[in-house]
Amino acid sequence: MELDIQQIMARLPHRYPMLLVDRVIEMVPGKSVVAIKNVSINEPFFNGHFPHHPVMPGVLIIEALAQAAALFSFEGNDVKPADKKMAYYLVGVDGARFRRPVVPGDQLRLEVNAEKISRAICKYSARATVDGLLVAEAKIMCAIREMEE
Repeated sequence: MELDIQQIMARLPHRYPMLLVDRVIEMVPGKSVVAIKNVSINEPFFNGHFPHHPVMPGVLIIEALAQAAALFSFEGNDVKPADKKMAYYLVGVDGARFRRPVVPGDQLRLEVNAEKISRAICKYSARATVDGLLVAEAKIMCAIREMEE
């Protein structure tokens, strides 16, 4: 299963500048996802990180992995993170390692596998690569919460 940007936006509440997934190239609902983030010099964070040597912040790579995870965790469910009544929070990151800098012009390949998905907590094994080289990896945990009105 593949998703274009319109389908991603229908499933995630994030918008510019925080939407960090451009395309899904493989998805097995409830199991795994492979998504793409095209890194452009036009990203707002490059203005300050760093002006003379632009590098994508590691925390944003982790955020991109969490957004990719949300896309396959709810596929086939009635509840989607884009629902105004639901919130999908990144609540834990373990074993995060950043191996190489991600710079403008890179294409991040976001690979996320489910370890546990429940109605309240989801755990994943995640990795990001550029041109087949590992740039980041982590175990991430997300919580699903109903928002109060």
